[in-house]
Amino acid sequence: MNGKVYLVGAGPGDPGLLTLKGCELLQTADVIVYDALVSPKILKWVRPNAELIDVGKRGGKPSFSQEKIEKILLDEAQKGKKVIRLKGGDPFIFGRGAEEALSLVKRGIAWEVVPGVTSAIAAPAYAGIPLTHRECASTVSFITGQEDVAKFDSKINWDDLSKGERTLVFLMAFSNLKNIVDQLIKKGLSPETLCAMIMWGTWTKQKTVVGNLSNIVQKVEEAQLESPSVFVVGSVVKLRNELNWFEKSPLFGKRVLVTRSREQASTLVETLGQLGAEPIEFPTLKILPPEDWSLIDEAIQKINKFNWIVFTSVNAVKIFLDRLPFLDRDIRDLKGVKIAAIGEVTKNVLKNYHLKVDLCPSEFVSEALLDAFQREIKILGQRFLLPRAQGARVILSEGLEKAGGQVTDLVLYRTVNAQNGKASSFFDEILENGLDWVTFTSSSTVKNFVQAVGDRLNEVKGRFKVASIGPVTSETAGSLGIKVDLEAKVHTIPGLVEAMLAHETS
Repeated sequence: MNGKVYLVGAGPGDPGLLTLKGCELLQTADVIVYDALVSPKILKWVRPNAELIDVGKRGGKPSFSQEKIEKILLDEAQKGKKVIRLKGGDPFIFGRGAEEALSLVKRGIAWEVVPGVTSAIAAPAYAGIPLTHRECASTVSFITGQEDVAKFDSKINWDDLSKGERTLVFLMAFSNLKNIVDQLIKKGLSPETLCAMIMWGTWTKQKTVVGNLSNIVQKVEEAQLESPSVFVVGSVVKLRNELNWFEKSPLFGKRVLVTRSREQASTLVETLGQLGAEPIEFPTLKILPPEDWSLIDEAIQKINKFNWIVFTSVNAVKIFLDRLPFLDRDIRDLKGVKIAAIGEVTKNVLKNYHLKVDLCPSEFVSEALLDAFQREIKILGQRFLLPRAQGARVILSEGLEKAGGQVTDLVLYRTVNAQNGKASSFFDEILENGLDWVTFTSSSTVKNFVQAVGDRLNEVKGRFKVASIGPVTSETAGSLGIKVDLEAKVHTIPGLVEAMLAHETS
């Protein structure tokens, strides 16, 4: 029995513009056949065992022929598989989707199209250029930019395009720009007609050049624009002066390396993206459970013997509390035990478990919590349980013991380097495309970053600025030869982002 092929529009680049239906299909497909301009972030939504086939057509480079792509779709569908043909923009707007659909119809293969947001609309919108406005244009034309304007049997009515108040949008026009401009002027458009070339529309590397028909070719050359680009012609271009929203984002275009573990990185990645940055995930940490749960289980079984549980991280909270059900326990067993936490984030996670935090210092370091204990309680004789990571700082436990407390250090998890020697090719890409920031959110991220980079550390140092979440992390970076350019005043992810914003906008 044959499978089915879905022609899915991936949108112009911003992964947030993928349709909900397209996302749902990606999570269930057996095979994804994708284009060059599909964002890698979209491919992260496919299910783990799906087959990915890159058929991207890149100008001037070896690529799959259209016939070969259609054969792949047919072959995979005839194996009974659910196949996604993931195409940049919209499949039926200059995407050759109709050709692929007709080849499937010819051979009796079931298929369906899932429209996507075309770059013809999205790129101008992200450049602050509405394609219609009642005072400027009530008509829009989408035109291929690849047709030879000198063709005798051209399918483009150049005479009609040059008449009336309308907006013209040329896709794939970069290499043919001069010919298009010359033809528009020849057919009657004024050389002063406003126009704009938008490169990498909706991506964080978007770049827009505005001019008129008489100077746009020179301006595009001077700005060193490249494909993919969308060319917009018409008086609506003047509205960009007021409506340019995307490129004015405070961190627009900044490439930021995120070294947190993949499980923890989502908040930082999402926040950076909302501010216009391009977050690049390079997880240096992988969180692993303990090799032996016996000591942890023993502590949980006698939890009511402790006066305090001290949580120094979100990971410790989740791993400890999620272990309770395995021992037929729940948060009711914590009755009478007071809870201390380092940091508002840790405190808020505990609140999500419906647990009250009795002590949380204003500064998010172990020293501050130790000071708070010394000021606010009589430590002598108190019993403390400290769930923590293997190799974590012991300042707190040593300080409590020195003051007469009885401390049980409980290793809940361990962190290992997530890169495992995979960094070299990654840094080739970084060196080629540039990097603005590297963020460190813990001493472990610094240590594992240095280990992952290895001998290439001196090669990459100085090519980016370094942002640290706090003094302990900064001290570790300095000890390993990494200069810290800024340190968050508030030692949290929002504090780190605020510090970067202040640095970039000062």
